[in-house]
Amino acid sequence: MQYLPNIIFIILLIAGIGFFVKNVSRLKRNIFLGKDADLTDNKAQRWTNMAKIALGQTKMVVRPIAGILHIIVYVGFIIINIEVLEIILDGILGTHRLFSVLGSVYDFLIGSFEILAFLVIVAVIIFWARRNVIKLKRFLKPEMKGWPKQDGNLILYIELVLMVLFLTMNGADYQLQQMGAEHYVNAGSYPISSFIAPFFQNMSVSTLVIIERTAWWLHIAGILFFLNYLYYSKHLHILLAFPNTYYGKLTPKGQFKNLDAVTNEVRMMMDPEADPYAEPAEDAAVPDKFGASDVQDLSWVQLLNAYTCTECGRCTNECPANQTGKKLSPRKIMMDTRDRLEEVGAIMDKNKGEFVDDGKQLLNDYITPEELWACTSCNACVQACPISIDPLSIIMDMRQYLVMEQSAAPSDLNNMMGNIENNGAPWPFNQMDRLNWSKES
Repeated sequence: MQYLPNIIFIILLIAGIGFFVKNVSRLKRNIFLGKDADLTDNKAQRWTNMAKIALGQTKMVVRPIAGILHIIVYVGFIIINIEVLEIILDGILGTHRLFSVLGSVYDFLIGSFEILAFLVIVAVIIFWARRNVIKLKRFLKPEMKGWPKQDGNLILYIELVLMVLFLTMNGADYQLQQMGAEHYVNAGSYPISSFIAPFFQNMSVSTLVIIERTAWWLHIAGILFFLNYLYYSKHLHILLAFPNTYYGKLTPKGQFKNLDAVTNEVRMMMDPEADPYAEPAEDAAVPDKFGASDVQDLSWVQLLNAYTCTECGRCTNECPANQTGKKLSPRKIMMDTRDRLEEVGAIMDKNKGEFVDDGKQLLNDYITPEELWACTSCNACVQACPISIDPLSIIMDMRQYLVMEQSAAPSDLNNMMGNIENNGAPWPFNQMDRLNWSKES
């Protein structure tokens, strides 16, 4: 019976980490359903971008209030969870405050953790008020109804509960230290939880031990729960923001890629020695689809973007099409891509890793042509994203499919392309007549 708590803790730890590894494996498989993309260039620049944007959060503080609060939660949550290492070792070994041998260093660490925990609580409350009391417009868009809204609030509740449990555990521990309880060594500094300790003054040692142990178990169980909840939540960006910023676009924002298939076709047309009637070689690969109609047609980087999206809405807030009442929302583009990818992954799970056509696709079933053609390709969404997500690349690939595979461009665009083909310019005038306006009196 002496080792029963240790055994229960080890089982809980193995189950939590095991489920997390399983989710990471599923996540990796889903991302790599996308087409290959070679992003091994400019490694120094990529590392710099990751350090500045993901670690330094330079794009978050463009909006100072939200940016500073986010940094507090980010730094606080990460640093406080350094204590998880001590909790894990204590749980496995049956010790209590194993790192207390560090003396004054340990006192400083625990004191810092407590101050950060308090700041996290303050930041979380402000974030909750912005969503539910002040009701900022970007959190009230149509795509934020239902689960996305619940998910955003649930994350805040989990973070609040974890910080309260941490301070409650320390407050009870501090009081037990003052009472000279067995196994509770005098260690640590408690600038915040010492204010909680007076609530425990009239309690017995046995009651305080129950409170401290309960808070301890709930704290570590909550952390393991949150770790596994990440996969189902927008908070997955905690893990993916780093690779996403590393693989972020380095070319100028106004520069679009050329399709190799189209480039090769044009080169052949311009080659006087090429035979336009030659049949393809027997071993020639089947030509790729032009553009994208489903998630498998996108690159793995675009799918990584979709999973990394924090649903903060900065992209949609900056989108001129959305501001003028158009249906387009860059945030919805990313959310729809992720939802479709999850649907494809679920089908593969049910069919032993094979995808069985379900008669649905990203285009039309999730994202409509109306949304795609509302985009002005101004790159405002790309510039606004705090973690280098590129909604425009998905929009352009899907528009490319509509034009080159389905000939489904809007009539105005078809007229323009016809004029370019016939007249060498977007206007419906013969090249010889373009300057006739200058002769008019």
